[in-house]
Amino acid sequence: MNRHIIAVGLLGALLGSASIVPGAIAADKVTDWPAYGGTPAGQKYSPIDQITAKNVKDLRIVWRQKAALPETLKDMPAPIAGNFQHTPIMVGGLLYMRSELGPVTALDPTTGKVVWIDSKAEIGGRSRGVSYWTDGKDARIFALDGSDLIALNAKTGERYPAFGDGGRVDLINYPDARPNSPVGGFSWSSFPVVVGDVVVIAGVPTLARDKIPEGVTPALDVPGDIRGYDTLSGKLLWTFHVVPRKGEFGYETWLNGTADQNGGAGAWSWLTADEKLGYVYIPTQASTNDFYGGHRPGDNLFANSVLCLDAKTGKRVWHYQVIHHDIWDFDNPTGPILTDITVDGRKIKALVQLTKQSYAYVLNRENGKPVWPIEERAVPASNVPGEWYSSTQPIPTKPPPFELQNLTTDDLIDFTPELRAAAIEQMAKYKSVPVFTPAPLGEEIVMTPGTTGGADWQGAGFDPETGMLYISVTRNPVRTLVNKPANARSPFAYERKNESMFSTNLELPYQEVDPNKPIGADGGSRLPMTKPPYGSIVAMNLNKGEITWRVPNGDGPRNHPSLKYLNLPPLGTPNRASPLVTKTLLFIGEGQRGPSGPFRVPAWGGGKKFRAFDKADGKVIWEMDLPGGTSGAPMTYMAGGKQYIVVAVSWDDMPAELIALALP
Repeated sequence: MNRHIIAVGLLGALLGSASIVPGAIAADKVTDWPAYGGTPAGQKYSPIDQITAKNVKDLRIVWRQKAALPETLKDMPAPIAGNFQHTPIMVGGLLYMRSELGPVTALDPTTGKVVWIDSKAEIGGRSRGVSYWTDGKDARIFALDGSDLIALNAKTGERYPAFGDGGRVDLINYPDARPNSPVGGFSWSSFPVVVGDVVVIAGVPTLARDKIPEGVTPALDVPGDIRGYDTLSGKLLWTFHVVPRKGEFGYETWLNGTADQNGGAGAWSWLTADEKLGYVYIPTQASTNDFYGGHRPGDNLFANSVLCLDAKTGKRVWHYQVIHHDIWDFDNPTGPILTDITVDGRKIKALVQLTKQSYAYVLNRENGKPVWPIEERAVPASNVPGEWYSSTQPIPTKPPPFELQNLTTDDLIDFTPELRAAAIEQMAKYKSVPVFTPAPLGEEIVMTPGTTGGADWQGAGFDPETGMLYISVTRNPVRTLVNKPANARSPFAYERKNESMFSTNLELPYQEVDPNKPIGADGGSRLPMTKPPYGSIVAMNLNKGEITWRVPNGDGPRNHPSLKYLNLPPLGTPNRASPLVTKTLLFIGEGQRGPSGPFRVPAWGGGKKFRAFDKADGKVIWEMDLPGGTSGAPMTYMAGGKQYIVVAVSWDDMPAELIALALP
C-alpha cells in the first residue's frame, strides 16, 4: 500500500477548516466523553442533563465538520460518502476523531475547527474510534493507522519516537505468529482499548501465503489473536491464542487436531473493559468459514465467545461460548456492555452480550456465570456431507429474545389482501426454520434473524440509574443456500472427499410493487415481505430480565407510493442506528442509507431524522432532519458550560460529516 504523507501546510485545508485553532477551552469547564461508549464499559450513557424534554425542541446545528480530506488535494482519494461509522471522544478540552480517510485529528469541541492533525498518517482505512490514556503527566491518543498501532501526544498530535519503531508498531509482524499462517495484512474497523498501562488489540489479519516456509501446509486462515502492548514503549507484552495451540486450554474442542489448520475466531467489533478489575472483554467471531465447518469438527473455542482476559498478563480469566461450531455467520457483533444490576435483591457486576440471533446473554463479569439460567437445548442437524454439528446450543431463559427467530405465515405483510397473497406465494418457495437450524444441502431456507441481526455493531445504550437497556434492532431475514455446483471454487472447499461445499447468503426477496399498477402487481419498487417493525428500539429491564416496551424507529416505507394512501403508523427503518442515553432522554437516529442487495437494506431503508425519546415509554418527544443519516454512534459532552451532541452523518449524495447539536 502506498503511504501518503500529509504536509503540515495542508492543515488549514483539512476537513474544510479555514484556520487552525491555537488552543482549546479550559478543561475545568468540560464534562468528558473519554471513550467510544462514554467509558470503557460501553454503556453509551452520560449523566449530563442540560438538554431536557422541555428544551430539546430548541436544539440546533451549531457546527459541521467534514469527515474526509477535500477533493482538491492533489493525489488524494475523493471523499467517500455513505459509511462514516466513527464516534469521536472528548477529553481534556479537545475532541478527537479519526477522519474517514485515516488521520487522527483534534478539534475544538465548541467550533469543530482543527487544532492538530497527525501529519504522518497513512491515507486509507476506517475506524470507529480512538482511545485515550494518561498517567497524570503524559496523555496519549492511541489509534490504528492502516496496519500500525500509533501513539500521539494528546496536546500536540506529535508521534512518540520511542513508541515502537519510530512512533509506530507494525501489527502485521509479531513473533508469535504460526509458521503455517503468517500475517500478510491487518484490518480492524474498531479501535485499540487501553486498560491500565496496556493497549489491547484485536482485529482481522489475512494470510500471507508467500511467507509460508517450504514444505509447510498452509492454514485455512490466520487466527485473530488478541495482543497487549505497553502504552509507553509499544513493546508486545502478551498474545492470547484465540485458536488454541497444542497443550493450551480449549485445543481439544477442535477435534482431530484441526486447531492447527484453522483461523479466524478473533474480534471485528469493539472491546470493553472493567478498569477496576483490570479485565478486558472480547466478543469473538466465527472461525473459518462462516457457513461450512466440516474442516473444523468440534465446538471450536474460542470462536463465538465472550472472552475475559487479565489485561496485564493476557491470561484467560473466564470465557462463555454463545454458539458451538457456528455455521450461520452469527459473529458476536458488538462489545459486551458492562452493567451493575440488582436481581432479586442481589447486586451483581454484570455483562450483557447482544447477538445477531437476538439473544441477550447476561453474565457475571467477574466469573462468567449466567445471571439467569442458560440451558443447553437440542438443535437439529442437517445433511451436508462432511459437516460436523453441535447437538445443543446455549439458550437464555431470561431475557426473552428481542426479535423474531422463526418467520411464519403470521409474520408476513398484511397491509392489503393482495400484498399478503403475494407474500404467501413467494414464501411458499422456501422453508422457514427456527434459529440454529442448519441449512440442508440443495434446499433454500429462510433464516430469521438474518446475518445482520437482530443486534449488530450499533449495539445498545444502558441507563445505570434505572437498569434499562435500549437495543437498536433490525428485522432483515435472509435466505441461505448450501449447494455444491459442479464448478464451484471456494477457499474453504472440503476436498478430502473430493467434494466442494459452497454456501451463499442472499437478502430475503422483497415483494415487487409498481406504484402505477394495482397493488400486488409485479414490478416496481420493493417492499418487505414481513410485517413491521423493520427497525425498532427495544427497552429491556436488566434488573428483571424483561422487555418493557418496543417502538418502531423511523417511518420505514409507510410513505411508499403503494402504501401512503393507507395512512399507516411508523413502520421502522431496518438500519444500524446507535443509541445515546443521557440522564434525561434517549437519542437515536435512523442510520445511513446504503445500497440494496445481499446483506443490505432496501433503498428506502435509511432516514435523516434524529430523535429524542422518552426513556419510560418510547414516545417521540422531538425530532429534526440532519444533513444525512446517522452512520456513527452519537456522543455528548459539556464544553464552555454548554451540552453538545455530536454524531457522524452520511448519505449517498454527500461527503460524510460530524454534526454538533446544542441549545442556543
